[in-house]
Amino acid sequence: MNALVRTTRDRRYVEADVYSAALERIRYLYRAFDHVVVSFSGGKDSTVVLHLALDVARELDRLPLDVHFYDEECISPDTEAYVERVRGQPDIALTWYCVPVKHRNACSRTQPYWFCWNPDEREKWVRPMPECAVASIPGFAHGMSIPDCIHLPFAATPQTVAMLRGIRTQESMRRLRMTTTKRIDNYIHPSSNTRNVWLCDPVYDWTFEDVWVAPSRFGWDYNATYDRFEAMGLPHPQQRVCPPFGEEPLTLLHTWAVCYPDLWHRMTARVPGAATAARYALTDLYGHHLKEPPDGQTWREWTWRVVDLYPEPWRSRVALSLRTAIELHQKKTRRPIPEEPADPMTGVCWRALAQIALKGDFKARKIGALVTAAGVQQKRLGLTLEQLIAMDPDHDGTRY
Repeated sequence: MNALVRTTRDRRYVEADVYSAALERIRYLYRAFDHVVVSFSGGKDSTVVLHLALDVARELDRLPLDVHFYDEECISPDTEAYVERVRGQPDIALTWYCVPVKHRNACSRTQPYWFCWNPDEREKWVRPMPECAVASIPGFAHGMSIPDCIHLPFAATPQTVAMLRGIRTQESMRRLRMTTTKRIDNYIHPSSNTRNVWLCDPVYDWTFEDVWVAPSRFGWDYNATYDRFEAMGLPHPQQRVCPPFGEEPLTLLHTWAVCYPDLWHRMTARVPGAATAARYALTDLYGHHLKEPPDGQTWREWTWRVVDLYPEPWRSRVALSLRTAIELHQKKTRRPIPEEPADPMTGVCWRALAQIALKGDFKARKIGALVTAAGVQQKRLGLTLEQLIAMDPDHDGTRY
């Protein structure tokens, strides 16, 4: 029997505060790369990165700060006004892109994507394209998302480029794992699309509290959309300024009708299924708090029935996500997949798989959450991973 070997990556706490650490990381990026650019969304996290990078650029006499903003069309008037204020700063050179990038549309099973600034749907645009906008990028192709095309403006240059993003590990286990794969420069990641652009996350260790305190502490300008969300009483983790049609923000789609009623009517006409999702996203129709499958079915039966509701090619894509989770379970244990609750070793159960089918999970984020579900179930049962392996039927100690 092979010995069980586990790799652990524990947090190591240091004396420096996250503000000072982020500034030092950005200083290092200016030394290590030919060019530094901020990928700016208008949201709270990229706002922090913008102001930190601007402070360092002033300190090192590297002005103006290069900033790239990809306008997603269905943004609030407050977001548009905020980006315009940023563009108007003399120390900032902001490029405002309005290209038809692909976005997830969790409002519809038959049309699971929509394309902002689609020239073939000009009459449906929720707002006019800004006069300063750059509407084309060399090398851009239909079907590209923002992560697919952010390297294109630098494709013709031999310079090395550090692209600063507002990515924080507190927001997901996937992001945490991304920063624990190496010990040195763990916030610098090579781009999968080109060799000269590197994706850099200088505020990866900031918390929600850090991000929300910073604008008040340092007097930074910020997006007033958050003031409207705050007035509604939305918890800070749920306040998103991105278009609300994806799998994560879908349950808060109705808040836009309250905050921006004039924009809302155009949004519901813009994206297929948005009006229906606004009314029913918090119900069983979209899998929200679904306690039991309908019509007396088992969770397993209901899962595959939901898959059949998708037209091709989306049906095959959802089925592939489910097969990935099932194979993950089968590699780690010989126990059958339970109806519920989650298996303590894999986090898989048919109820969780039904939720994946309902949401679509085209970004494979729900699959990653199964690891967290396994940990929760282990704690609830008071079992260690070693004990679970020993309890597995006919285990040989080699699969984990």
